[in-house]
Amino acid sequence: MGYRVVVAGATGNVGREMLNILAEREFPIDEIAVVASSRSTGDMIDFGETGKQLKVQNIEHFDPTGWDMALFAIGSEGSAQYAPKFAAAGCTVIDNASLYRMDPDVPLIVPEVNPEAIDGYRAKNIIANPNCSTAQMVVALKPLHDAAKIKRVVVATYQSVSGAGKAGMDELFEQSRNIFVGDQADPKKFTKQIAFNVIPHIDSFLDDGSTKEEWKMVVETKKILDPKIKVTATCVRVPVFVGHSEAINIEFEDEISAEQAQSILREAPGIMLIDKREDGGYVTPIECVGEYATFVSRVREDSTVDNGLSLWCVSDNLRKGAALNAVQIAELLGRRHLQKAD
Repeated sequence: MGYRVVVAGATGNVGREMLNILAEREFPIDEIAVVASSRSTGDMIDFGETGKQLKVQNIEHFDPTGWDMALFAIGSEGSAQYAPKFAAAGCTVIDNASLYRMDPDVPLIVPEVNPEAIDGYRAKNIIANPNCSTAQMVVALKPLHDAAKIKRVVVATYQSVSGAGKAGMDELFEQSRNIFVGDQADPKKFTKQIAFNVIPHIDSFLDDGSTKEEWKMVVETKKILDPKIKVTATCVRVPVFVGHSEAINIEFEDEISAEQAQSILREAPGIMLIDKREDGGYVTPIECVGEYATFVSRVREDSTVDNGLSLWCVSDNLRKGAALNAVQIAELLGRRHLQKAD
């Protein structure tokens, strides 16, 4: 016996990846429905590599009654409109948008980090998926925090254009092509040219000079991992199609060596440590595409602070940063609460 599952926003980058991962991981499904806006109604979409095609239904007319869970990838505006409707009908919503992440009645879950927090989901019948850059970072931080207690994190991100959706990927491709043939490369989706450039600006600016993306990393890390950890972030968009990278500097309360950290990370759930101190002995975004793991490299001691480490963290943002984490939440929900699958 399996679950009745809805994927909302199934025609977008993250929605398609959700379908791929549900199929890959053989999630126990009795029935699956794909829903999206009226623009996509009637389109056919592949259910991973199962050979099965699913017909997109209009979310406006879809009745969620009797469905067990819905994986949402429809943005905050869509979630505001439809998540309460699905939740009220008894269909637990796992939401990829930012809307509910900081709601005290909505668990914000990374299964390798705070699985027990899912137990509070019944308050609103909604579970939030964290920001892509936060998700991979806390997977790397959690086992180190357990070992030596983190005081402060300084992170600079190198975020791929897929984090801005299909429009971001299209813009990088078109600008690159235009530059090679001598045409204009005017920005549309981004504030400046993204091809052969980096942009230190993701999401809107806040009054203190930080961006909303940076704020999300700060507050979400506190909610998921530990409210006492101090976090400062600089989030940068780079001309990479898929895969977010992060340079993370960590200050601990207790002493921890690079060798100890490597040993801990080697055994940690969700982590793949690839850290050889030689040419190419580290992971870059190209190698992480399509992978489940959060990759860690370049672990080294920081002599400028007491008990400091620096490391490099890379992950497929469409997977661990979004779709994979949502499916892992669905698996966790099934195991801990719904328990319908054999």
